[in-house]
Amino acid sequence: MTLNRRNFFKVIGVTGATLAIGKQLRAAPKTENNIEFSGVLYDSTRCVGCQTCESSCAEANGLPAPVGTIQAGVVRKTDESHRTVVNAFNTSKGEAYLKKQCMHCNEPACTAACLTQAMYKTKEGAVIWRGDKCMGCRYCMVSCPFDIPKFEYHSANPKIEKCNMCYNRLKEGKIPACVENCPAEALVFGTRRELIKEARKRINDNPEQYVDHIYGEHEAGGTGFLYLSAVPFDELGCNTSLQSKSYPELSKGFLYSVPTVFVLWPAILLGIREATKNNNSNADENE
Repeated sequence: MTLNRRNFFKVIGVTGATLAIGKQLRAAPKTENNIEFSGVLYDSTRCVGCQTCESSCAEANGLPAPVGTIQAGVVRKTDESHRTVVNAFNTSKGEAYLKKQCMHCNEPACTAACLTQAMYKTKEGAVIWRGDKCMGCRYCMVSCPFDIPKFEYHSANPKIEKCNMCYNRLKEGKIPACVENCPAEALVFGTRRELIKEARKRINDNPEQYVDHIYGEHEAGGTGFLYLSAVPFDELGCNTSLQSKSYPELSKGFLYSVPTVFVLWPAILLGIREATKNNNSNADENE
């Protein structure tokens, strides 16, 4: 099959320019029309490990029901069928729980790594995956500091699965399903500014109940999901070695320090894909 050379070089040019100047712009935590990023505050001290959030997430997103029960010391991970999981940990203050899902970073590494903007930070704050734009490179999986995006390896039409903060519900004026159905009120939805204020108030009002740390306030440049805990977060399996700057911030000098071939190779692959797709479309029309 002959590639459409015009489209091939057009895509390479556009993508190369995106790599050269656009990635830094996409990574910036901008808001539109003064809309603040929304997020969720998870208070581990209130969580009872009922797994209602898991069931609600599955039902709202057409996913399989949660598998297995919570056992302290057995760490369950999110996967292509389960966007959120709750784990139990034996801590210095007894058994405690932690809910895991996409953290919806302010400046997501996954969106900065995505060549086609399939991973996208919405103006509302949710980080979503757009299948019609995905080229299947899976850079989002490699780049995520929280190990969240998962690929459907066994599917004939694979997708990237991750929590999207129930984005469709948000657009309808609803709140995420996990927040709406939490019987212990361990989850609160609101603007990130409001959530940090509430978290700080809880810490100040009950200093003996909480560690003086809001996980996600600064980690990886700040995240949309924020955590409160009665014990240091490393006891709950959280990565406490994350830097406070966003990970896309680290790549700003990347393009000036590596050979051009490594930067343009993904663009070349994308160009081949787009040119081939266009040729297939033209062939179908001619037939």
